[in-house]
Amino acid sequence: MSDVLIVIPARYSSSRLPGKPLEKIAGKEMLKRVADIANYVAQKMHNCAYVVATDDERIEAFCLEESIPVVMTSDYCQSGTERCWDAVQKIEETQPRPKFIVNLQGDNPLCPPWFLEKLIQDWQQGRHEEKTEEETEKDAGQVFTPYVHLSWDELDALRETKKVTPYSGTTVQIDKHGYALTFSKLILPAMRKEKKLRETMEKPPVRRHIGLYSYTYDALEQYFGLEPGQYEEPEGLEQMRFVEHGIPVKMVEVDYQGRIGMSGVDSPEDIQRAEAVIAECGEFDLSL
Repeated sequence: MSDVLIVIPARYSSSRLPGKPLEKIAGKEMLKRVADIANYVAQKMHNCAYVVATDDERIEAFCLEESIPVVMTSDYCQSGTERCWDAVQKIEETQPRPKFIVNLQGDNPLCPPWFLEKLIQDWQQGRHEEKTEEETEKDAGQVFTPYVHLSWDELDALRETKKVTPYSGTTVQIDKHGYALTFSKLILPAMRKEKKLRETMEKPPVRRHIGLYSYTYDALEQYFGLEPGQYEEPEGLEQMRFVEHGIPVKMVEVDYQGRIGMSGVDSPEDIQRAEAVIAECGEFDLSL
């Protein structure tokens, strides 16, 4: 087994879009789009592999037909994180365990491949680089997840979005070492003298979290033995369990390189939005 394993949790049932992994987006099945991204990264990065994790025989059959690595997981997985961990355990029965696991959801067909590359690179770099005395004050990162540092215009757009859907969009506050202090569905931090800040700061101190997670094997294993944190449930943010239990969550800055950002596909309307993004920005260049 490779040191790095990209796991793609994919379930067939969906209340808003049944069978969505096999729904076509601009002529290609959504799951195939995600698998192509993972395959590209796995070939490009050192000692990296990928696998689809599913409990549905229709998805398994599709993967086998398309020569996509696949593992069958339990029917009882309640989240992508659980399915990711179950897949790792199934694989571990016959192969050495991976050291680092990237959880790439099967409904995220427009995830820029360089986001995955950056997470893996930051983990690899953290394992090998020499630390200064100040840096050793913090434990090495055990969870890695990306964020975008918003511009003032992007902050204004986020505020407008939250007037309609107040719980869309998550912000994160980061310490001086680059680790998460807290995540929230509120826009943090509060800015008491925003007018002055707009005149003096090129960007606001607001960072938007992107829901893409990667973990060391030990951190992912530990997650399921931890009690939910006091802020996890009210915020609806599972990553707060890591933060509240002192597991270092390293924030990795990324950007969309001029592309339109889009999260998961959950409805027929989302398929239309994804196709519009592809029409405007083009397909990812996945040639090696």
